[in-house]
Amino acid sequence: MTHTAREKAKLLTRVRRMKGQIEAIERALEAEAGCEQILHLIAGVRGAMAGLMAEVVEDHVRTHLVDPVAHPGALNMDAAEQLLDVVRTYLK
Repeated sequence: MTHTAREKAKLLTRVRRMKGQIEAIERALEAEAGCEQILHLIAGVRGAMAGLMAEVVEDHVRTHLVDPVAHPGALNMDAAEQLLDVVRTYLK
């Protein structure tokens, strides 16, 4: 079982929340809402997408690169944490 399958319910919940946010943008555009409101909605979706990306990347790194059981000679955990900090910062 892959790590994304183990986290399937949680990831799908996040995706469905983003789908709702995108639908809110569509409704706002159809209703000719103000630019400020639409920009806030777009920023929310962007943040949600970045959060999803960060979560999948982090789980990938932890599962495939630094799992000491599966990969005894893998990256050192400190280096992985530094990489994940950079990715989290970039995706904010």
